[in-house]
Amino acid sequence: MIPIDLLVHGGDVLTVDASGTVVPDGAVAVRDGEIVEVGPAARLRSAYAAAEEIDARGCLVLPGLINTHTHLAMTLLRGTADDVTLQGFLERVIPREAALLSPRTVAAGIGAAIAESVRGGVTAALDMYWFHEAAEEVARAAGWRLLSGPTFMDVPEPPDGRPYAERLGWAEAHLAARTPAPGTRPVVFAHSAYTLVPDQLVEIAELARAHGALLHLHAAENATEVATVTAQHGMRPVELLDSLGVLGPDTLLAHAVDLTDAEIAALARTGTAVAHCPVSNLKLGCGIARVPDLTAAGVTVGLGTDGAVSSNTLDVLGAVRAAALVHKAGGDPTAVGAEQAVRMATVESARALGLDGQLGSLEPGKRADLIVVDLDRPHLAPRHDPYSTLAYAAGPADVRDTVVDGRVLMRDRTLLTVDERRAVDALREAAASVPLPHPRASAEHLSSEVPT
Repeated sequence: MIPIDLLVHGGDVLTVDASGTVVPDGAVAVRDGEIVEVGPAARLRSAYAAAEEIDARGCLVLPGLINTHTHLAMTLLRGTADDVTLQGFLERVIPREAALLSPRTVAAGIGAAIAESVRGGVTAALDMYWFHEAAEEVARAAGWRLLSGPTFMDVPEPPDGRPYAERLGWAEAHLAARTPAPGTRPVVFAHSAYTLVPDQLVEIAELARAHGALLHLHAAENATEVATVTAQHGMRPVELLDSLGVLGPDTLLAHAVDLTDAEIAALARTGTAVAHCPVSNLKLGCGIARVPDLTAAGVTVGLGTDGAVSSNTLDVLGAVRAAALVHKAGGDPTAVGAEQAVRMATVESARALGLDGQLGSLEPGKRADLIVVDLDRPHLAPRHDPYSTLAYAAGPADVRDTVVDGRVLMRDRTLLTVDERRAVDALREAAASVPLPHPRASAEHLSSEVPT
């Protein structure tokens, strides 16, 4: 028998490969963080001797969920900017971040975010936030897959105290010293076309390309943002980014809600991907992204939660359900189906990150990121279609086991690499370190449509 590190066996294996293969009573063999084989449980159990096993009988085994747009340490501000517009949200959150954020508080915020994510079956996230070095240290200790890097946002008082003039050199040094781990890649974050001027956007894009990095930025999140950028630069956000040469196969736009047909064509032509955040978009009243039109044009669309202030949870399964439901509002129940929504959270999210050769499906040679969903629960019975079960019925509490790079981070709903109680206590302590006004104290003012 061939020695391996982990064998997950007995459940129905939803591979999410190109053919949509499902292996009833299947198994996944893992060695050195990589999937060695996927196949019938009886055959793999006779072929491999595993140091560790997960008995998945009565469960569904599938690729780990990928969060393609989030601000994880915004857990610190959860519940402080509800029921306001995007612009009101920014007016409330940005000054508070300047006062609250530090390496210590970001570490506390992301520790709790990782615990929440692992519980919800999220095995990787693209995290745009300040003090990314502190976040990466916490993620490494937890064994969780975090894609992060330098963030650019030209505001008067950035939380890290580093003005834009110093950021390029700092980011260059960081990227030059970095050796990405398997299943990750370098990332550079440019906040948006309304917090950075065109020359800065071009400089940041050039920096990203020089290091083979993914460039990630917000764009066209709502009509007010589009109007603001148009007033500033004479072009809509996506038009501006296209004219500057910022779009491309290594660029991922968050939200992309307010798009014209010509802009969708530009995204398709340049190979630019989109991170769809349906829950955040709905909560902020931004509208509904044109996902059916984007995918019909050939644009890759992954799923994200946004931060825990604008969406209040880091629940990617919730984003799957929202994506499968909200696009039916136009009267077409086939607009985004269950299988498409699940793919958007797995292999399409991996493709949006440029990592579909390593993540997003259960296939030999890919990294062993997988989750086990307990189907032996009243709201998941009976079992007919696994995609339907995941998209329309399952929730984070149904995730029983979570594996990243072949390492079991949660077994039988018990976190193994994060002290959950300590993480929650640290989050509460950090959030209380800077007193904040009552979240509804100035709701009328904060609902202004004047952007920050």
